[in-house]
Amino acid sequence: MKIKYFQDPGHGWFAVPATLVFRLGIAEKISTYSYTDGDRAFLEEDCDAALLLDALRAAGEPFEIVPSFTNRESRIRRLPRWRCGLTATAD
Repeated sequence: MKIKYFQDPGHGWFAVPATLVFRLGIAEKISTYSYTDGDRAFLEEDCDAALLLDALRAAGEPFEIVPSFTNRESRIRRLPRWRCGLTATAD
């Protein structure tokens, strides 16, 4: 599995299908510092991404991280925040 790692000058997010977050059983552990567009979860790089990577390793699922950097503010910051792993709401 390829995981896109989006980065802007201030922060970064790992993009994965939202269904994967639920399947791995980490949905309710994801903080509101992560975002979603409904289909994908954009997991913040500090804590939530570590939850994802640990869960993938525990499940024996191989992955590759593919970095993507922009010098501008990422559009991810304007997406609805992940809320308690169950729904997404706009700020």
